[in-house]
Amino acid sequence: MPATLQRTQPSPVTLIDQLLAEQGSLQTPVARFAEIHDRRPDLEEHYRQLIPLSKPGSGEQYAFEVSLDRCTGCKACVSACHSLNGLDEGETWRDTGLLLGGDSAPAFQQTITSACHHCEDPGCMNGCPVGAYEKDSDTGIVRHLDDQCIGCSYCILKCPYDVPKYSKKRGIVRKCDMCHQRLAIGEAPACVQACPTEAIRIVKVRSQETEVRNLFNQQSTISNQQSAIPDSSITLPTTRYVGRAVPDSAHAADRAALVPQHAHWPLVFMLAFTQAGIGLLCGGGLHPPSQTSPIPQTPFQILLLSTAIFNLGMIAATLHLGQPLKAWRFFIGLKTSWLSREILAFSLFAPIPFVLVALPFTPDFLFKDLFSSITSYSALPLGLLAVFTSVMIYHDTHRSLWRFRRSALRFFGTVAVFSALGMLINDSSAAISYGIFAVVIMWKLFFEIFFLRHVRTIEWSPDQHSARLLIGPLRKIFIARCALALTAITASIFNPWFALPILLVAEILERQLFFQSVQAPKMPGNFGPATH
Repeated sequence: MPATLQRTQPSPVTLIDQLLAEQGSLQTPVARFAEIHDRRPDLEEHYRQLIPLSKPGSGEQYAFEVSLDRCTGCKACVSACHSLNGLDEGETWRDTGLLLGGDSAPAFQQTITSACHHCEDPGCMNGCPVGAYEKDSDTGIVRHLDDQCIGCSYCILKCPYDVPKYSKKRGIVRKCDMCHQRLAIGEAPACVQACPTEAIRIVKVRSQETEVRNLFNQQSTISNQQSAIPDSSITLPTTRYVGRAVPDSAHAADRAALVPQHAHWPLVFMLAFTQAGIGLLCGGGLHPPSQTSPIPQTPFQILLLSTAIFNLGMIAATLHLGQPLKAWRFFIGLKTSWLSREILAFSLFAPIPFVLVALPFTPDFLFKDLFSSITSYSALPLGLLAVFTSVMIYHDTHRSLWRFRRSALRFFGTVAVFSALGMLINDSSAAISYGIFAVVIMWKLFFEIFFLRHVRTIEWSPDQHSARLLIGPLRKIFIARCALALTAITASIFNPWFALPILLVAEILERQLFFQSVQAPKMPGNFGPATH
């Protein structure tokens, strides 16, 4: 009997088999690029596929398009940008970072590359006091004009994406210009040409598109308060992130890194000293008219001291500029920049203390009393106006810690504290003067300490981040600031003049915390949660 042939069943293809087969056909980005190069040594045509072949039409502009599922975080784009543009050591115009998933998507992880987003409503351009930015009408590229820059760095604070970078060597700010000179002759920008996976392209977008989508071009809305991803409604960025979907739970990998921000010491002294000088002069120095003199009188020692303190602050402000000799052009930005308005307001107030100091030594002249009265009465409104412009400068950056109410409490609080001190120096015999001085200091301290309640918040937020900085890396400075403020109250009991230097140091520390504890918005950075 013939042997029965047994038919063997084919074994099922497992997931391991599929992965091994796929692995055999995969190539690294470098290998794929080498294969393309071997087939076509002349890559000009290949690179032109990564840029538009025609200029933007009416209502269009150039924009970066980043394919998230192609970006590997290799930083080839960063190196190419640095090399082509001849950047300084440590200076970068393109960054790479990492997005992580939250509770709803714990396995989500995505590398991301970003440069200037060439926004429709650029915060850098609107904030510049000297018109050192322009948005090209044909291409939409936001360019920085190096020869016009005064190095004030306000554009850095205004940009929600940390795009402009200060060059200490040159004393100016610089940033990505999409390699406009290469695009003009049909060549791809350095980052586009260097990316081995072709994750970056230049595309044309219509202006109205950026008004209805968020930065990542996703259907869902990512919570900016919890993710630390900048709010795209502030400047309307044009960069398009396509490909892989980003879940709502996505957040920047480095959002919880407790790294204090730059102290900006010239601005610390400028704000503390100018507000202290205005407070001493306007609140504690000027006496109301009396029967013997219809002109408000100022004790000369207070007048001289407030003038000196105020002008020390003005001198400190110039130290913040990389190119101070160009600052005379501040009027160019009066229409859009609060920094221009601050310079104008302080310029109007600055002569008043000098005039009040000089008037007692000038001979009588026609309308001297009228001139003195106008000068004295204008000190208070002009001084408060100058402080108001300082408040608006930081409120306009859209940073949570610098919102109008918080900045106003700090800045006008400093004015009130030194006004109360001036009253105490003028009339140290009155018990009510001690009471007012102590109450004003305690009132200001209360709001600063009450802010620490955000530490108890479970979910991450900019306010929680700032509060954690105050009780973490900045703890010693915060304790010293509070201790010195309370010490000033005690010192004033023995002699009000003893409280003045103590209070100045306390307000300087408070202003240092104002800058260093802020949560600065930026694009995601770092390749993992940083620990400090």
